[in-house]
Amino acid sequence: MRILVIEDHPDLAANVGDYLTAQGHAVDFAADGPTGLLRAQDGNADVIVLDRLLPGLDGASLCRRLRGQGVNTPVLMLTALDAVSDRVDGLAAGADDYLVKPFALSELAARLAALHRRASGTVAEQILRVADLECDPGTAEVRRAGKPITLTRAERRLLEVLLRRSPRLVTRAELERALWGDDAPDGDVLRAHLHNLRAAVDKPFPTKLIHTVHGEGYRLAVLDA
Repeated sequence: MRILVIEDHPDLAANVGDYLTAQGHAVDFAADGPTGLLRAQDGNADVIVLDRLLPGLDGASLCRRLRGQGVNTPVLMLTALDAVSDRVDGLAAGADDYLVKPFALSELAARLAALHRRASGTVAEQILRVADLECDPGTAEVRRAGKPITLTRAERRLLEVLLRRSPRLVTRAELERALWGDDAPDGDVLRAHLHNLRAAVDKPFPTKLIHTVHGEGYRLAVLDA
C-alpha cells in the first residue's frame, strides 16, 4: 500500500513510518495540515493516516475539504481525544475509521489493510439505509422505494451524516461543520440545502423521514404516527 501519514509529532510519525515500511508499504509524510491537504489531493495514497490536531489546518477540517472536493481516499484518524462526541465528529467529517492514542502499531496496520480492501472493492462498502431510503457512499447513488434520486454533493453529504446518526438528533452546528468545517457561510445556507434535500427524498413519498427538532437540529427516522 501507499500510505500518507499526516502527523506533526516527529517521533510518532517516525515510529509509524518505520513499522509500516517494515511491513512492505511505501510511506509518505506531512507534518502540518496545509501540506497534508496538498499531498492528499494528488491522489497518490491508497490510505491516509490523519492526526486530529494539526498546525495550520486541523484534521477534521482537512478531511471535510477532501470529501468536499471528491477525494475518496480512505482516512484513518488518530487522536488523543477519546470522548464519544470527538469520535462522532471525526466520522461525520468524513473519516472512515478512528484510532485513539496510544495505540498498537499492529492494530493500526490491520485497520489500514481493512480500509484498503474495502476501498479496492474486496469488501463492499456498507449501504446506509433507513426504511426505503438508501445511500451507497461508494457509488454516491441514492434511492428511495427503488427510485434513483439526484442530489448535489452538499445534499448527499447531509444525507450521509443524518443516515449514519439515525435515529439520533444531529445539531445544526454538526451539520454545518460536516459541510464547511469552521468556515460556515453567512446566512442560513444550511436551511436551503435541507429544504432541497427534503424536496428530493421526502416530498414525493407518503412517509416523511427528515424531521426538524425545533431549536436543536434534525433527525432522520421513521416516527410513530
